[in-house]
This record gives sequence, structure tokens and C-alpha cells, in this order.
Amino acid sequence: MTTGDYTSEALEAELAELELTSFSPAEAVALGLLATDRAINEQLAIIIEVHHLGRLAYRAALPGSIPDSDDWLVRKRRVVERYHRSTLATKVKYEERGTTFNESTGLSELEYAAHGGGMPVFVAGVGVVGGFYASGLPEVDDHRFLVSCLRDLKSSM
Repeated sequence: MTTGDYTSEALEAELAELELTSFSPAEAVALGLLATDRAINEQLAIIIEVHHLGRLAYRAALPGSIPDSDDWLVRKRRVVERYHRSTLATKVKYEERGTTFNESTGLSELEYAAHGGGMPVFVAGVGVVGGFYASGLPEVDDHRFLVSCLRDLKSSM
């Protein structure tokens, strides 16, 4: 397994903990800026995207990031938009069943990547209103980066 000690239950609880009270276009940009500042300070060679209601609200390709990460991000976004759960939670769900996401769903790995680095953004009482993505680190690190940034955004609200 490439997903560390994560379980489906722990990842679902984590996502519930990250539910926001609001997520406006301005807050989407604020999340992108927060993530970019953190990535620059930590010298992370990643790309970051934040989507709000189906539209790209923020994107940054940081120094050292590579074009392959753009493709990974698109494929992660498709998983989040289709299943409304984190890409890592999606991957772990199938690993726990002894299979893979792509084998079980029949979806092409060239189109859909259930690898850490994609998170839906939930608002209490509303549901999914956006997505938050990172690509360029090992998948568990991409996931942890997103979680950390969402926690910081939530605590500042």
C-alpha cells in the first residue's frame, strides 16, 4: 500500500472535520494564496488549484514543478468531482477491498487518478461547493498538505 496507515473511516472523519461554514470566491482565492505561501516557505515544487462552483478560482505552478503534475491534477479533479470525496479516501476504499479504483470502476487511469492530492470542499448545510488540489509530492504528502491548508483556512473563519 502506498497510502500509509490511512483508513476509510479516518479519512471520512477527516473530511467531515474540514467542513466549512462558507466558501465564497474570495475565500477560494484566500485558500489558494494560503497554500501558495506555505508551499513557497517549505520550498515545495507543486502545482495548486482551487475550484469554486465548477470554475477555476486559483492556480499556481511553483518553481520546480513539472508539466506531468498538471496531468495528474486534472485526473485527480475528475475523481473528486465524480465521487465527492478525497482522492486518497477513494484509493484507500478500494485498497481495503483488495483491488484498485481503476480495476473496480473500469475508468481509465489515463482519465481518472485516485491518488492523494484532491479534496472536495464542503460547506455545512450546502454540500460540495468546490475542490482543492495539489500535485507534485508523493501522494500522501499532497493529501497532508491540502488537509493542513484547509484546517488553517477553517480556523481563520
